[in-house]
Amino acid sequence: MTLSLVLIIVMAVLIAAGVYLVLERSLTRVVLGVLLMGNGVNLLMLSMAGPAGLAPLVIDGVEAEQYSDPLPQALILTAIVITFAVSAFLLALIYRSWRLANADDVSDDADDVALRGGEVTLPMEETAPDEGDTEFPLEAEVAQGGPGVDATERVVIVTDNDSSSAPEGGGGR
Repeated sequence: MTLSLVLIIVMAVLIAAGVYLVLERSLTRVVLGVLLMGNGVNLLMLSMAGPAGLAPLVIDGVEAEQYSDPLPQALILTAIVITFAVSAFLLALIYRSWRLANADDVSDDADDVALRGGEVTLPMEETAPDEGDTEFPLEAEVAQGGPGVDATERVVIVTDNDSSSAPEGGGGR
């Protein structure tokens, strides 16, 4: 099976340009990058389908090798629909971003810049046990006075009871 070199080059350029545009900060360029990558992948599936052949309809007297494979055609059709849906979603995000900030650029906020520079350390959150949790003190180790054992250390055992975790209103599964 021989593939057209031009088709492979066009596919590679489309995917490369799409990846480059997706990495940009402008949301409009991200949408264009997704569209280019989608078309490049469609060309990839088309080139991997094999040589063009007869329509995949059974005709008497025609050998099976002369038919084209219908599976890649179905995959390309599905990929077109998925690319359209993702593009519509991204366009809705761009519209909402434009309405809120009058810009389609994604910018860093001050906290992101400070965190990237190592100027800010994130505090560790202390979590309190849930209402349904059962606590058991480490009595044996505390009584023995082991190294680094504090009387406030506890083991929390979380149990998953369907009755306690069911949403109010009786919404069953």
